[in-house]
Amino acid sequence: MAAVDDLKFEEFGDSANLLPASQDDIAVTIEEPSLNPPAPRGLPRGLRREEDEELLGNSDSDKTELLAAQKRSSPFWTFEYYQTFFDVDTCQVFDRIKGSVLPVPGRNFVRLYIRSNPDLYGPFWICATLVFAIAISGNLSNFFIHLGDKTFHYVPEFRKVSIAATAIYAYAWLVPLGLWGFLLWRNGKVMSIVSYSFLEIVCVYGYSLFIYIPTAILWIIPQKAVRWILVMVALGLSGSVLVMTFWPAVRDDNRRIAIATMVTIILLHTLLSVGCLAYFFDAPELDYPSTITPAPTHQYTTRVVSAGH
Repeated sequence: MAAVDDLKFEEFGDSANLLPASQDDIAVTIEEPSLNPPAPRGLPRGLRREEDEELLGNSDSDKTELLAAQKRSSPFWTFEYYQTFFDVDTCQVFDRIKGSVLPVPGRNFVRLYIRSNPDLYGPFWICATLVFAIAISGNLSNFFIHLGDKTFHYVPEFRKVSIAATAIYAYAWLVPLGLWGFLLWRNGKVMSIVSYSFLEIVCVYGYSLFIYIPTAILWIIPQKAVRWILVMVALGLSGSVLVMTFWPAVRDDNRRIAIATMVTIILLHTLLSVGCLAYFFDAPELDYPSTITPAPTHQYTTRVVSAGH
């Protein structure tokens, strides 16, 4: 029994002797962080690289969760598949609209607003609102310009709605589709290029068009100088969103290809805004044949004369 007690006492003594050793270990681990501070001094480049990867879209965790977890539950031909793309609240839509109207230099629109939950709700309704804003404002502008002209008979031109819808929705969907395919193609040639998803690119283009809704309403002002100033302001704000979003994705590519890509993006965006202003507002004379009702007196007189003969 004594021997057994001795053994127990020795085990207890060993466990008691471990306490100071563990204290020494704790002291060593406390001193270890003091060895690490020099390392962060050499990490600004690494931290900047991590931020660049976020700007380029290398952190695909949120995207994979959205596209993998939710889309596996339902096939793409079902309504539930597309319902996930409209699962967004008012605060998120408002923040994305605010970010597109007031872009901050150095801030990536996708990383800050879109990547957590890309949606189609905002782009769809922004494009629909812009279509009616341009069509209605174009008709009102044509009416106010000829107000007081007795030879002018106003007829609402509903074809402007279809023309505006074709131009805006084609731009908001076909251009992102082409850009998405181009980034995928360049990603296969240059490993540092990371493509955004098609849904993310559609979100960027859709929300970037919001600034043109109040601009189209103000285009009713019958002053060409004011209209062109408004379109330049809107073009600068929305174009800066596109540049700050897509330049980090292509800047590691060949210099000429990267610059040509950004120039193409800006040219297409400029063509849309200037084309809408020139066609719907600054060229009302193109609509004269459909808005002025010709007097039928000449035809009637000719028929009377022929009947007399």
